[in-house]
Amino acid sequence: MSYFGTDGIRGKFGEFPITPEFALKLGFAAGKVLKNATTKNKPIVVLGKDTRLSGYILESALQAGLNAAGVYVHLLGPLPTPAIAHLTRALHASLGIVISASHNAYFDNGIKFFSGDGKKLPNEIQDAINQELANDLYIEDTANLGKSVRVKDANGRYIEFCKSTFPYHYDLSRLKIVVDCANGSAYNVGPAVYRELGAKVITLHNEPNGLNINENCGSTHPESLQRAVIEHGADLGIAFDGDADRVMMVDQNGQLMTGDHILYILGTQTTQKPVGIVGTLMSNMALELALEKVNIPLLRANVGDRYVLQGLEEKGWVIGGEPSGHILTLDKSTTGDAIIASLQVLTVMIEQNKALHELIDGFTLLPNVLVNVSLTQMFDPYSIPALVTEFEKAEQQLKGRGRLLIRKSGTEPMIRVMVEGENLEEVTVLANHLADVIKANAI
Repeated sequence: MSYFGTDGIRGKFGEFPITPEFALKLGFAAGKVLKNATTKNKPIVVLGKDTRLSGYILESALQAGLNAAGVYVHLLGPLPTPAIAHLTRALHASLGIVISASHNAYFDNGIKFFSGDGKKLPNEIQDAINQELANDLYIEDTANLGKSVRVKDANGRYIEFCKSTFPYHYDLSRLKIVVDCANGSAYNVGPAVYRELGAKVITLHNEPNGLNINENCGSTHPESLQRAVIEHGADLGIAFDGDADRVMMVDQNGQLMTGDHILYILGTQTTQKPVGIVGTLMSNMALELALEKVNIPLLRANVGDRYVLQGLEEKGWVIGGEPSGHILTLDKSTTGDAIIASLQVLTVMIEQNKALHELIDGFTLLPNVLVNVSLTQMFDPYSIPALVTEFEKAEQQLKGRGRLLIRKSGTEPMIRVMVEGENLEEVTVLANHLADVIKANAI
């Protein structure tokens, strides 16, 4: 049995496997695998989290399991997921662990891993941890236990790293920026980066209480950011999700810019054009057509930043991402990073001396409707002949004018129905019809 999904282990806190008991055993299993895979006598694991209340409990349990396996733990506290990836490398750790459920509500939580080079954990290591979980937790010698220390300057280290990806000869002194921190892990470091680069920063949703993470705020709910940009007469707005690996941006007119807009800017508006860009099956057709005009290929990977990263590494490219705002710039960071991605867009603004909305002049996404079908029990929609027939009818209706994508969520019990085409009314009706059909045939 594999406990790992496309982005680590995730679920509702208090329900298996997101329980203190499992976290203790997971920490021990990961520690044992790490000890067996390294020549270091006391390998180091860095452990960070977002602002969920349940993170305290899972942090203690994981820490105890890792120490029991003879591993040293460096505690980072609340920090963005990409910060943990960076500090895993910077502190020469053998493993990084993040306690977060990303954009999910407060009652969910998750555990995901980074390898020593700050990248997604290889499948063979995940498999070894799964196998070790079947064994009992057994301490051979108390003298071989690990220790834990708290890294006091973790925030400052990450802030300086983010700033280093912005050209030294530029600054943000001409910009007023509204930053929506989603009451998540970037509530402190996010605004600090832009301020230290000279921007006037107005913060939203940067008072986490353990329960308000992603609550009507952040990249999944940018409405308050859109209003605030207009109310404050700001030049732009930036929204993170709970663990700050996703970013959405808002121009001075309050218009939302998704990951596709950001990829368009980084692909077509920079002085040095990329060789190619990796998107996903969810990437809007308009992005593909726009990149074609400037002879930049778009490779569509499966949904998930893990697969975007794989595509980039296979092609030797550096820029990729998802409409949801996972943006990877591998010449700057090893993983999707909301702060660093936004800084690359700000760099283009300064280089071109243009407002954010001017960078996407002439680029318009095709109407796209995404309907999430929540389930009590996950199933494969393509295993039911009646659903397959409906999907085929929809594809014929859209042929040559749009796209249909039906996929299972990798993080939640949900099937996502995406319909894209030239006419908003048509794709809306079609997406809702397919969602209703899936509900009617749910197991």
